[in-house]
Amino acid sequence: MVSQEQRRRQLAREKFLRQQQRRTAARRRTHARNAVIASVLGVVVVGSVVSYATGVFKNDDKKTNAGAEVTPSPSAPSKAPDPCKKAAPGKVESLSWKKEPAVTIDKSADYAMKLATTCGDIDVDLKTAAAPHTVNSFNFLAGKGFFDHTKCHRLVTKNIYVLQCGDPQGTGSGGPGYTIPDENLKDKNLKGGIYPAGTVAMANTGQKHTGGSQFFLVYRDSQLPPNYTPFGTISKSGMTVLKKIAAAGESSGQGDGAPNATVVINKLTVTKS
Repeated sequence: MVSQEQRRRQLAREKFLRQQQRRTAARRRTHARNAVIASVLGVVVVGSVVSYATGVFKNDDKKTNAGAEVTPSPSAPSKAPDPCKKAAPGKVESLSWKKEPAVTIDKSADYAMKLATTCGDIDVDLKTAAAPHTVNSFNFLAGKGFFDHTKCHRLVTKNIYVLQCGDPQGTGSGGPGYTIPDENLKDKNLKGGIYPAGTVAMANTGQKHTGGSQFFLVYRDSQLPPNYTPFGTISKSGMTVLKKIAAAGESSGQGDGAPNATVVINKLTVTKS
């Protein structure tokens, strides 16, 4: 027979243990949620309510970040008007290759990329000498029509500021079937952990050398670790288009979701100049 005092102490210990279990479970849930957020921008790249850690753009060929777990809003966010036009007729081709194409571009030449989108043209000067594998891959994929009719599936408007494109599936998990090496990670423009506005960079799975076809366009200076190959710079007119897309917001209301603007790449071309 236990005394009243012993029983009281036993009940107090049991209550303490239950409290500790609840706290531990809460910490685990928080850790799991934060881990999902940190694995966001598939940009990588993307997305993902965004973290500054490696893996912000977990995408190509793996289910990512491109979609991060978020808490539903109490009410659906009001959707901004769509500033873009109807997409051109056509459909996304289902294309895949087992290995990276051989480098056939002229590494000493200048190349430019044009995204003819439903929201306007986005012109990009490519960094051929600094990122030859990346530029060569885009040249190859563009020639196959890989990007044509694909949606830019992700817009991040909190902490980092990017539009993510290049996934033929439009989910953040698609790619060309092969990966390319990281390049140009010591670009002089990446100062203080900042990818400056106007940068075009590769998304990846959070691991080295896992870029595929997904890429992100930075519309405002964004703090990111230097893990995402910067391979192009957006023209002034292209930035105007990109900021128009960003101004329309994203659909989740959480700062990371599908853009309200219907951004479809009608045609992506790479040309030698």
